[in-house]
Amino acid sequence: MILEIRTYTANVGKGPAWLDYYEKNGLSIQKRILGKLIGFFTCEIGELNKIVHLWAFESLADREARRAAMAKDPEWQAYLKNSPPGLLIAQETQILTPTAFSPLK
Repeated sequence: MILEIRTYTANVGKGPAWLDYYEKNGLSIQKRILGKLIGFFTCEIGELNKIVHLWAFESLADREARRAAMAKDPEWQAYLKNSPPGLLIAQETQILTPTAFSPLK
């Protein structure tokens, strides 16, 4: 298993608008295609305006195949096309692999 952590930085005050749009229009598509959502979070202390979500995949190949399928999906393409502009300003993606003793594998 691998874990993908995606961190978005929203423009000041725009995080709630992005979360609302995503929840109503993007979440069900990603859950259908990407599979196992581990969690979705916002930051209250530290760097603010951050939105973090975590997805589990069987392997890098599994992640690559699922993300390629999502990129081709007409519903996902419509979601991206209709996304309100100016809500997000940055994205960071990390891939983590669990250690032998990690409870999450």
